[in-house]
Amino acid sequence: MPQDEAVIGCIGKVLIGTRGTGGPGEVLVPVRGGSETFIAWSDEPLPTGATVLVIESRGCREVGVIEWRDPLGAIGDRADAD
Repeated sequence: MPQDEAVIGCIGKVLIGTRGTGGPGEVLVPVRGGSETFIAWSDEPLPTGATVLVIESRGCREVGVIEWRDPLGAIGDRADAD
């Protein structure tokens, strides 16, 4: 199956929670000037609304994801506290 490399590295939102090794969920990913949905697989369960990073394309509109926390978000939070 052809892989969709354009989606790798994109940040998305979980629409339907993943169940880790128990099964996939669904994510919405901004890509190619719009937003597209993909079947999402993860090692750990991820809840609806979680922010994720696409780490692999599994072809046929399926991706591997991990939870994503913006490492610069903590810096912004500290700056607001001053």
